[in-house]
Amino acid sequence: MGLARTLAVTLTGLAGHIVDVEAHAAQGLPGFALVGLPDTAVRESRERVRAALSTCGVTWGEQRLTVNLSPADLRKTGTGLDLALALAVLGARGRLGRSAVRTLARTVYIGELGLDGSVHAVRGILPSVQAAVAAGVEEIIVAQEAAAEAELVPGARVSAISHIGQLVERYGGRLSAEVAAAVEQIPESGDDAPSAPAQDGEPADLADVVGQAEARQALEVAAAGGHHLIMVGPPGTGKTMLAERLPSILPPLEQSDAVTVTSIHSVAGTFNPAHGLITRPPLRAPHHTATRAAVVGGGSGLPRPGDVSLAHRGVLFLDEAPEFSAGVLDCLRQPLESGTVTIDRVGGRASYPAAFQLVLAANPCPCGKAGGRGLECTCTSLQRRRYFSRLSGPLLDRVDIQVEVAAVSAADLAGPTSNESSAVVAQRVRRARRAAERRLAATPWHLNAEVPGSYLRGPDGGLSTALSRRLMNALERGDLSLRGVDRVLRLAWTLADLEDTETLTLSHIGTALALRTSGVRP
Repeated sequence: MGLARTLAVTLTGLAGHIVDVEAHAAQGLPGFALVGLPDTAVRESRERVRAALSTCGVTWGEQRLTVNLSPADLRKTGTGLDLALALAVLGARGRLGRSAVRTLARTVYIGELGLDGSVHAVRGILPSVQAAVAAGVEEIIVAQEAAAEAELVPGARVSAISHIGQLVERYGGRLSAEVAAAVEQIPESGDDAPSAPAQDGEPADLADVVGQAEARQALEVAAAGGHHLIMVGPPGTGKTMLAERLPSILPPLEQSDAVTVTSIHSVAGTFNPAHGLITRPPLRAPHHTATRAAVVGGGSGLPRPGDVSLAHRGVLFLDEAPEFSAGVLDCLRQPLESGTVTIDRVGGRASYPAAFQLVLAANPCPCGKAGGRGLECTCTSLQRRRYFSRLSGPLLDRVDIQVEVAAVSAADLAGPTSNESSAVVAQRVRRARRAAERRLAATPWHLNAEVPGSYLRGPDGGLSTALSRRLMNALERGDLSLRGVDRVLRLAWTLADLEDTETLTLSHIGTALALRTSGVRP
């Protein structure tokens, strides 16, 4: 009879949980029982482990194996437990050195096994290693191809391997002669490592946009305060170009946000560790045929992050917004308010961050020719109303800035090209954000878009009686909802920060009202 323990990590959303993998070998009918709420991928690990160890020359013998994944009431997901399970089995069957049993119990193993004993990377390496470091684990062993991502975690003592035979030899086990010879040919960690590919190109520059002074100002205000934005105009006016250039004027991500964003992309399998932490605000632009699961997150088993989470601390751009299904658009309302999304499925519940800037672009009607005088538009008033009604009132009420984008004229093209570059605008955005941080230093908020209305309308909000009366009049007329009043105040403070003034004026309120109530509906 033998007993051995190793450590692994399972993820629930972005939260990592340490799993004790306990293997027990006893005399009896040969068998392999795996308990502790494993999902399908974990249950299938029995066959992968059996084949990998057999390839290494380790036979099963006449023993009954029982493997428990503790805590037993936590569902275990993914293939990252393969390596820990295989080593626990070897330790329980006495195929490793005596001193190895103690080492196994203090080490986290994260990797998927191939049938030939090779070790492969899995999704979610970064949050898994973070969980291991937070738990005080001495050493973390991952696949060679995942080493670059694992080493991004401060304080992590990471070892990388390519074949399970490397660990068997390290822990005093025996391999077949053929496998031992192959293991000797594997380079040590860091040797013959492929060079990192070139970094992604610079984001598109705002100087490429011709004209559109009003829309460019709205984009700058949105970037400075973290506000949501909708642009309505005929095709070819530059709405998509403007939205795609919003990340280029946003400040780089803070260290904590960069780790969170990178972790989300790691779980989703879209992260390239050769580029290091993601420090640029991400841009996600799903097609209008995207489903709720693709946009919000979901899927079978444990939910995966969707575009709202992949756009965390960045931009979620919905081009041709009225073409999205009403169900998908309405699903955005909750994360727009809370900055998180919680998804419940049969396989469990997962919560992901979803603090993104929403940018919507829409044509004024189905044919797109209703802009300006609209003389060439062939749509009926009913078609226009039906087309825009997919953008519900509650969703539009959460969008701070509403701007109409007019068609570019020949005079705009013939005139001097003095459009500011993204670098120039980004400097003003950074100055405005620093001003907001100084003003909000005694509060838990950093951006104007995060400040609640109760604070803005309260004694510390800096709102004078005259300005309050102007907003209350708009509320009484029905031009604004109470949420709209709060968002106008947020916009007004962003305009003040851009002007580097510490006091709200009637001009700021008037401009904010114009940005908020420009009447984008046809």
